[in-house]
Amino acid sequence: MRSIKRLAYLILVFSTFFISCTKNLDQQFQPQLQTSAAAKSSLTPLVTGAYSNGFYLINEGWYGHGTGEVNFYSYATGTLQDSVFGVANPTKNLNPATSTLQFGTIFNGKIYLVSKVGGPLVVADEGTLVESARIAASSSNDWRAFVGIDATHGLVSSQTGIYPLNLTTLAVGTKLAGSSISGQVGDMIKSGNFVFTLSASAGCVILNSSNTIVKTIAGVAVGFAKTTDGAVWCAGSTTLTRIDPTTLATTTVTLPFTAYDSWAAWHPGSIVASTAQNAIFIVANGTWQGGTTIYKYVVGTPSSLSAPFITVTTGNETYGSGVGYDASSDRLVVTTVQSGGTTHYATNDLVIYNATTGAQISDLPYSGYWFPSITVFH
Repeated sequence: MRSIKRLAYLILVFSTFFISCTKNLDQQFQPQLQTSAAAKSSLTPLVTGAYSNGFYLINEGWYGHGTGEVNFYSYATGTLQDSVFGVANPTKNLNPATSTLQFGTIFNGKIYLVSKVGGPLVVADEGTLVESARIAASSSNDWRAFVGIDATHGLVSSQTGIYPLNLTTLAVGTKLAGSSISGQVGDMIKSGNFVFTLSASAGCVILNSSNTIVKTIAGVAVGFAKTTDGAVWCAGSTTLTRIDPTTLATTTVTLPFTAYDSWAAWHPGSIVASTAQNAIFIVANGTWQGGTTIYKYVVGTPSSLSAPFITVTTGNETYGSGVGYDASSDRLVVTTVQSGGTTHYATNDLVIYNATTGAQISDLPYSGYWFPSITVFH
């Protein structure tokens, strides 16, 4: 019932967009307010290229009005650069406009850009964003996420299951067997010898190196984050679960809110892990919209969940994954839109917080119907 209500709401929201709003994705990017000097980073880039000293913001795009795009936040200037995939690839695009660019991740020096609803899967250089390969857009495509396995193999999830991906040829193989992963599968993460996948029908489904199902954990709605010890974290209902990367044994802690799924309008999971502390961050999303609070669980300290770690600015809510962790600076990057739907979604903020203290470092407002989905860090 919750999914039906959410889908009905989304249809109403987008219908209102089509009637009352003008296309904004093709407009010049609106300012970028400068952050304070304290918010700018002088970190040495880990890679080379025009987009090495900062992070990417993957945007869905305004469904039906324009395709998704990639923006880039520069550590050097504290500003956001608009539509950098198009800048790096002037003869290419992420069409069709009816697709949504929903997911991105970096693996072995490449960034993998994954689209839903008929869009392409694009591989580009991590630092320059110059495209090197793609699975062409097709009405039969409905991708969700990508995970790299080794130098030549990966997996891609979709509306209809999980498929092996040859990273040399970008050829898609035969769908993996198993009824629990035959329908919609979203987030995936690798730890040790296992791949942890999120299934709409079965929860967390764990695969071994032969792509065989070895364990299923029912009730999981949000995934995944990996702490420095290799443990994988996920959530569902009012439970936050830790999965041992070797034994697959689970331990749980009670959340002070309900962790809802996003299957009716899927986006990457609103959960990340710290590399500076043994800690997990998770957004308290609503049933059909983003959240206004982010909780931090310090592993082994249940009392750390007694109050929100971050509360976003009044009148705003997270969108998409909503929270990313920047390991280069121990910061949380939070993407918000103005609450209220329709034209409110043209008001965006990219807010950066200290992941240890929760103190806000900077707030970068910008406009346009971008619909941010996930941040991607080098």
